[in-house]
Amino acid sequence: MLRGLLRTLRPHQWVKNLFVVAPMFFHKDVFLTGPHGEPALNLTVTGRAVMAVLVFCLLAGAVYTINDLLDVESDRVHPIKRSRPIASGEVAENVARMMAVVLVAVSLGAAFLLSLGFALIAGLYFVENLAYSFKLKKVAYLDVGLIALGFVLRVLAGGFATNVHVSGYMLACTALLALFLGFGKRRHELALENAGKQRQSLEAYKGGSLNAALAVTGVATLATYVAYTLDQQTRAFFHSDALWLTAPFTAFGIFRFLRLVSGKAGRGLRAESPTQEMLRDIPFVLNLVVWVLVVIVVVYKIRPHA
Repeated sequence: MLRGLLRTLRPHQWVKNLFVVAPMFFHKDVFLTGPHGEPALNLTVTGRAVMAVLVFCLLAGAVYTINDLLDVESDRVHPIKRSRPIASGEVAENVARMMAVVLVAVSLGAAFLLSLGFALIAGLYFVENLAYSFKLKKVAYLDVGLIALGFVLRVLAGGFATNVHVSGYMLACTALLALFLGFGKRRHELALENAGKQRQSLEAYKGGSLNAALAVTGVATLATYVAYTLDQQTRAFFHSDALWLTAPFTAFGIFRFLRLVSGKAGRGLRAESPTQEMLRDIPFVLNLVVWVLVVIVVVYKIRPHA
């Protein structure tokens, strides 16, 4: 039962909540300069960011639980989702409902401890996801737009939690990347059997239109990110012209994701979602790790000691 409850919370999806720490990460607040010039972790700001991420993980777990309760019948005809704990009967529906209520109460209570602004954004995120789960996920393209809004709210919440200004470039990159990931998820689902029975909005999606949407949002995401790295204010803020060096890793990540959702990476569609595919894909994960390291070196000017 406990294992089933944990699976219902979808811990593998919580990686999306790392968007909450983006404002702090790109605002040079993760590290401070130590007494001898060495980088030292900013425990105050980092602690608030970690708590904010945990709040969103709990809220996301509640949303996934509610969504599984609403979709229990359609999940039972899905080739992969039928094994979900609630759909398979591993977790009783009344137990799942109780867990969702507790998660919402605990997460929103913790959100108020951080700040009122953060709590309001977290509450809006939850309400938006409720609207998505109950009704709006059935509307093609609006469903992906709401997914993107959820990512933008995560970034805004991170800014409130750590008292960091969120730039327009960051919001634009987040929105475009989230749209790209959302269309990728729909493209992934459309390739499965009985797609229309598993998600009503898929009946209105076509492979060609999704491929076009992926191409447009992928190119727009990369172009916006490159523009951000080359922007005069960005270079002045970081006191560096080298942030553009991270752009090739961004480009590789986008194209690798396209291969994964199209089933051309040599493995086909084996996972329930593109998120699972990404986390299993060694080239994608290695590229992400290197991107993070290069950003840290450029943003925080970390250099090896002589």
